[in-house]
Amino acid sequence: MEVSRLRLLFLTAVAATALQGCGLFSRGGDAAPEAVPASTPAAEAPQSAPNSAPNSGSAEAVTTGQPDTKPIIDPQVERRQIRRAQIDTEDFEIGAYYGILSIEDFESHAVYGGRLAYHLTEDFFIEATLGQTRAGRTSYETLSGSAELLTDDERDYTYYALSLGWNVLPGEVFIGKNRAYNTAFYVVAGIGSTNFAGDDRFTVSGGFGYRVLPTDWLAVHFDVRDHVYDIDLLGEKKIVNNLEAHLGLSVFF
Repeated sequence: MEVSRLRLLFLTAVAATALQGCGLFSRGGDAAPEAVPASTPAAEAPQSAPNSAPNSGSAEAVTTGQPDTKPIIDPQVERRQIRRAQIDTEDFEIGAYYGILSIEDFESHAVYGGRLAYHLTEDFFIEATLGQTRAGRTSYETLSGSAELLTDDERDYTYYALSLGWNVLPGEVFIGKNRAYNTAFYVVAGIGSTNFAGDDRFTVSGGFGYRVLPTDWLAVHFDVRDHVYDIDLLGEKKIVNNLEAHLGLSVFF
């Protein structure tokens, strides 16, 4: 029993000595790491001096919280040259034409004349025309051989008309790959007078036409017109329709 007590005391002393040695070794080792202070928030960061140089755009955006206005992609677009249509702004148009006019009962003959137009807008215009031709012989005169219904002076056929025109279908016509010309399909209607067979006759005219502008000042016209009036030359009053087709040139001024 006494031996057990001595053994217990010996073990207690050995344990106490071992614990003191471990404490000595831990004190002589590496020091514990120092605590790292927390980073200062952006709001509490010290402001830069007024005279200091500003940082780059991205750095300033991070520091101040403002968005970066510098574009991410800077496009380099090459501008191409555009040629504007060189169309004269003049509203007056003057020209001449030549074609054929069929006078009812008096054959068809060549007709020539002139036109003067004023373009009110891009769609409407006023046109004055003056034309002249000469009437032929009727079938009765041809078959009889000698009977003459009209004298030479009375066979002169002259007409004039004042018409209102409407550009119904303005557009373009293409010739080849690099050439385009302005065009317009239009209709006209008007009133006037026809001097024929020694008398002036009230005339209503109407028709259509097609205009092409090869240049900014020149126009080519193709027109079809119908001249309607009353006549009683052969002993019976009737309404006649004299059809006309002509080709003309005009200039703007």
